[in-house]
Amino acid sequence: MQIVRVYTGADGESHFEDVTPDQFAAIVNNRGDGPVTLNCRPSPSFSDYHTAPRLQYVVNLSGIAEFETADGSKRRLVPGDVLIAEDVTGHGHIARSIGETFRVSLAIPLAER
Repeated sequence: MQIVRVYTGADGESHFEDVTPDQFAAIVNNRGDGPVTLNCRPSPSFSDYHTAPRLQYVVNLSGIAEFETADGSKRRLVPGDVLIAEDVTGHGHIARSIGETFRVSLAIPLAER
């Protein structure tokens, strides 16, 4: 299982950071307000640079997701992997669905830390 954080750095760009299961356990206990959403995206698909709509973590349930930051770094997430989306300001990231299978994900809001 891969747990990846995407956040806005001091340079205004999004960056990736690997998160350990212990670090993730501390993060998920800070549930925020708002709905838990189930998202279904066709594949292949592409979403150009955008920021996260809110602080949230996203569990990839099916399909393959690929995220990219401005420096060209990419992370590919498969079912069971988690993206912690904290880049609510700045330039944002690119999101893609890869392959032929619909990408299904569950997004859970996080509170401010």
